[in-house]
Amino acid sequence: MIPRKRYLDNLALGSQIASIEGAIVECGVWRGGMIAGLARTLGPERTYVLLDSFEGLPKAQAIDGPAALQWQSDTSASAYLDNCSAELAEATAAMKLAGIEDADMRKGWFEDTVPRFAAELPNIALLRLDGDWYDSTMTCLVHLFPLVATGGLIIIDDYGTYDGCNRALHRYLANADRPQPIRSTPSGVAYIRKV
Repeated sequence: MIPRKRYLDNLALGSQIASIEGAIVECGVWRGGMIAGLARTLGPERTYVLLDSFEGLPKAQAIDGPAALQWQSDTSASAYLDNCSAELAEATAAMKLAGIEDADMRKGWFEDTVPRFAAELPNIALLRLDGDWYDSTMTCLVHLFPLVATGGLIIIDDYGTYDGCNRALHRYLANADRPQPIRSTPSGVAYIRKV
């Protein structure tokens, strides 16, 4: 699902946090290919946490913008991919191919799984957000951004694609009084290095 250049840029970003302690967390996994690639890059000694409904995306709202509403309503489009639903077994298999036998898989909607998970985890080295919509992105930011280690990375997959994701990131940073620059790789992967 991720174009090759963006995939490689994600891996290059991941390699930048090799010396930072903490888990690698992805919110919005689909079939697990991106986090499996990060696992191959960063090695099996890390904790890998995969959070996804494994039932597809929740219903887009007006705050998510016209592009989100159009994408979700066009169920016959090749990019629809059954509303991005995938089986948990597919992500598990991808992680096993990457040499990770014990990935922590959290199935459920972010509003249910993320707060519980956040209470258990002390430190994140890399947080990759691929929740597409405002509510999903905001839930992850509120609960997980504070756990990212200084120097760690937050990769925001849908920044610049869907209005809801943009709004959630801007609103979170403003409300948390965190004037963090949002950077971009040559292929357009948006990220923040936490200071």
